[in-house]
Amino acid sequence: MGKSVKDLKVVIIGGGSGLSNLLRGLKKQTEHITAIVTMADDGASSGRLREDFNILPPGDIRSCILALSDEEQMYHKIFTYRFPHGRGLKGHNLGNLLAVALADITGSFKKAIQEMSRILNIKGQVLPSTYDDVILSAKLANGRVVWGESSIATAGHRSPIRDMKLHPESANANPEAVTAIEKADIIIIGPGSLYTSIVPNFLLKSITCAVASSRAKKFFICNVSTERGETEDYSVEDHINALVKYSDPQIFDTILVNNKIILKSDGKRLGEVKNITTDKAKIGRFEVVSADLIDPKNPLYHDKDKVLKEILNNI
Repeated sequence: MGKSVKDLKVVIIGGGSGLSNLLRGLKKQTEHITAIVTMADDGASSGRLREDFNILPPGDIRSCILALSDEEQMYHKIFTYRFPHGRGLKGHNLGNLLAVALADITGSFKKAIQEMSRILNIKGQVLPSTYDDVILSAKLANGRVVWGESSIATAGHRSPIRDMKLHPESANANPEAVTAIEKADIIIIGPGSLYTSIVPNFLLKSITCAVASSRAKKFFICNVSTERGETEDYSVEDHINALVKYSDPQIFDTILVNNKIILKSDGKRLGEVKNITTDKAKIGRFEVVSADLIDPKNPLYHDKDKVLKEILNNI
């Protein structure tokens, strides 16, 4: 399976379910993990708590902490429980509410993350990419500007995304995240929603500069499929060009690409969202590693073990 990573410092950058899924596999290989998580989420439970309590969005942080924990069955049920009804409670995730409570008890969101990590005895650490209160905006092809991560995909389905910004533009990266990047032996970017989970991290200049100047082995895990409202009709090359546009050509060296295309029983693709691949061995300066990376039960998503096998084979 290639080299062992147990003594290497691994940094993984992203957000959403793609990041937490990969962490579940990575924790079996090493305890030297730092997950750097976007703080642009403003939807569902996280968005409501953010507005009501003036707190950073806890959802992605909570998911990553849980992914790095022992994930005993009852802990998993508690931290993922979503209230089905109740005035003020309906739709809220219990883990998110616990994060809000810990922030109030400890006096800061940073300490809340540390305490939740201690309670769940996680392997590694989970860090917000910024502690500033940030919001995403997207300019669409039709000229409209959409504010908020939760609105971007819906609007992007009607008119393609042409430009992304993080506000305030003066937002500062989390210094601990920058330090972790500087000390990393391996840096993994993605997988995840390109414009709302990955790009926001690199709109923080210090994050981009630290990754670009790092001598670590750097991977970009391209999504195995397009995504409605964000990357409809995108090729692998389009994903690369978009990420580089908002960061730097030096932020990764190797791109992992799925090479298995799943068709429905009628011979057609999976719908408007479809698997993507490339037959190129290099795209620009980037080495392409192709393999079957999809989850056979959910072919629009990665299989974490397949992804990690390819990373281990290429370090």
